[in-house]
Amino acid sequence: MQYTRLGKSNLFVSRICMGCIVFGDSLTGQHHWTLDETESRDIIRYGLEQSINFYDTAIAYQNGSSERYYG
Repeated sequence: MQYTRLGKSNLFVSRICMGCIVFGDSLTGQHHWTLDETESRDIIRYGLEQSINFYDTAIAYQNGSSERYYG
């Protein structure tokens, strides 16, 4: 995995960012097409195994369930 400096900080993040909008409880948010917790965790685990350390998530994704799955 290649990493790059995050702005002017001393943090280095993977050049690949995993977007987490597809993860979350489809019954609690604005999207009906999101992946359930088991599927989400499998994908997140794979990303971690590939040394991805840059994940885009937000409290707005499925009313926070995306962040709970990632956490």
